[in-house]
Parts: sequence; C-alpha cells; structure tokens
Amino acid sequence: MSKGAETRRAILGEALSLASTRGLGGVSIGELAKTAGMSKSGLFAHFKSKELLDVAVLEEARDRFVAHVMAPALRAPRGVPRIRALFERWMDWETAEFQPGGCVFMAAAMELDDQPGPARDHLVASQRDWDQALRTAAKIAVDEGHFRADLDVAQWAFEMWGLALSYHWYSRLLRDPRALEHVRAAFERLLQSSVA
Repeated sequence: MSKGAETRRAILGEALSLASTRGLGGVSIGELAKTAGMSKSGLFAHFKSKELLDVAVLEEARDRFVAHVMAPALRAPRGVPRIRALFERWMDWETAEFQPGGCVFMAAAMELDDQPGPARDHLVASQRDWDQALRTAAKIAVDEGHFRADLDVAQWAFEMWGLALSYHWYSRLLRDPRALEHVRAAFERLLQSSVA
C-alpha cells in the first residue's frame, strides 16, 4: 500500500469514528484535518469536497462491514449455520471499536433519508446489497431444506432488518442492558417460524 493510500485509510478511519458519533454532517474537513494532524489543504487533496468525503466514509464503512460481518459469516456452512453467523456478526458490528457511536449506517440513514445526492445514493446501494445478501442466505436455507419451501425471503429479510433496528434502538438510545438478550430471543423465534 502506498503512503498516500495509507494516509487516506487513516483519515477515513478517523472520519468513520466521528461519523458514528456525530453523523456525516458532523465530520468537517477542518476538524478532521486537525484530528488527523494535517492541514486542511492536505486533507482536501485526498477528497476534493465534503460530498466526496461523505461518500468515501460510507465506502470505508461498507468495506469494513464486508470484512467484519459478511466474509467471516460466509465461511460458515450453508443454510441456518450461515444465517446464525450473519446474525451474530451483524449484532457484533454495532459495537465494533472503530465506530464508538454505533452503526454508522444507522446514523447516516436518519441523516440522509430525505437528502438526495451521492452520499444517499451510495448508502441506499450498500443497504440494498445487504438486503439482497440476507434474501440470498434465506433462499440458500430453503434450498438446503433448513427453511420451508414456501418461505417469503423478502419478508424474512424485512424481519431480520426489524431485529437489527430494534437492537440498535434499545442498545444505543435506551441503553437497555438486555438488548442483546432480547434480539437473540426474537431471532430464535424468526428461525422457528421459518423452519421446514
């Protein structure tokens, strides 16, 4: 990795951490330059605009999500074991050390849902990709005979999203110490309702 690429990666790590606590709007080029120990012009040279910085932060988050959640889970056996791995890694994502304020996608979704532009477009694309990955995992579980043949995989993915959103709400906003216990119980009920 080149020095420029290493510097960019370090900057994005700082920006991702800030975005998880303050939202993308709270990540300014000036403050990020100070945090990274750079001049504003030096940092600006890496991203060219605040808009492109926001997109780069979301790309970094997506790459880390793939590395932290998807890649390890895909090593699990097909079907329900893989779905369990996806679920556990997804819940673990919420508390990853590089995002001290919780899931950057959740923060960005609240911020960007009604703001058209490249950052929203990137967020929507990455979340649609994840939704499709969940549907595919459910379809594979059907194909493996773990889930019933008539399972509506779109509905199943919707309910998995509901679990993740509830977990985020209860763990981050309400600081419920039993949030993980509750979401695991709800996940087990979803699995039981899906089995062949």
